[in-house]
Amino acid sequence: MKLFVLTSRIPYPLEKGDKLRIYHQIKELSKKNKIYLCALNLPFTKVHPDAMAVLSEFCENIRFINLSLLNVSTNLFKSVFTKTPFQSALFSDAKAKKQVNEYLESVKPDHIYCQLTRVADYVIDNKQKKTLDYMDAFSKGMERRKNKAKFIKKAFYNWEYKKQKAYEKRVFDAFNQHSIITEEDRNHIDHKKHKLIHIIPNGVDFNYFNPVDTKEEYDIVFVGNLSYPPNVDACIYLCKEILPIIQKKLPEVKVLLAGAKPSKKITALSSKCIHVSGWLDDIRLAYAKSKLFVAPMRMGTGLQNKLLEAMAMKKACVTSSLANKALKAPVNSIHIGDTAEEIAQKCIQLLEYKEERNELANNGNVFVKETYNWSKSTQLLEKLFIK
Repeated sequence: MKLFVLTSRIPYPLEKGDKLRIYHQIKELSKKNKIYLCALNLPFTKVHPDAMAVLSEFCENIRFINLSLLNVSTNLFKSVFTKTPFQSALFSDAKAKKQVNEYLESVKPDHIYCQLTRVADYVIDNKQKKTLDYMDAFSKGMERRKNKAKFIKKAFYNWEYKKQKAYEKRVFDAFNQHSIITEEDRNHIDHKKHKLIHIIPNGVDFNYFNPVDTKEEYDIVFVGNLSYPPNVDACIYLCKEILPIIQKKLPEVKVLLAGAKPSKKITALSSKCIHVSGWLDDIRLAYAKSKLFVAPMRMGTGLQNKLLEAMAMKKACVTSSLANKALKAPVNSIHIGDTAEEIAQKCIQLLEYKEERNELANNGNVFVKETYNWSKSTQLLEKLFIK
């Protein structure tokens, strides 16, 4: 089958959740299909020098389409007065749309696979059979940000939440099939047929993320895109509210914050007990050098890939009910807390008792291996293309 895959970002390097998901999906899909990748690229976003070579291993043909700063800026301005949400306007460009459709015409694919509602408008009028991957319920993520924000930001997130919710509903009928990562997110898509959206979970590259025998220099680690608001919120919550409680019992505790593009709010957290590493060429070292992985998520949607990776590397994990609603890990494989006090006490317990920490880590490893597999999940996705 000839599959035309349209993405809002070039899926390499794998520092963001959407890139990680589509990268592994096209890698698996390429085993039985010919992949024609069309990836948009925002203004001022540098293309990684290895991107084309890495992705060419799985793709029959690739086109990176650079979006025009003028066109994107114009569409963002127009979105203030239209029903188009900011998320879609940011990736909208009439010239790029023409290039996408010219590429489509030259490929003549059997199926079009679009990742995220951001790119839905590029093919919405195309009569070819097509699938939309919502991935997450973006609208719900905006609502949660609204609930945490103040003043002007609160108004902006509320505006975006309402427009995104309506847009998710509006584009539904233009696609033959739909997918999303979790049942939790599917329930937040406001369409009468939302139950028809297929659950296609993420997976883990177990050949890459596996236990590493190295010295544990830190007690607690958080890994993620450190400019992404839900991750920024989690890091601030961890360092300013949870850590002080832990330090009352364990004053020498050290924390590592690792991931791409740390915001100023993140770098400001640096201290003698908090190290902000930023991006690491081998992110596995961040997991391996820490005793405990803590993801106290209070915002955001979808599945936390960071938890899958930590479990794959046999690290005991502590997270929130919000994050575990998507993960669905049993109580013997992860610890859950929903207040700073609860999370702190779970951390203290695991840091003080190594045997309990190891047991939790082993159970988590078994759970993630049995539940999250890229090959199995992509087989479910592939079946949608032939319906």
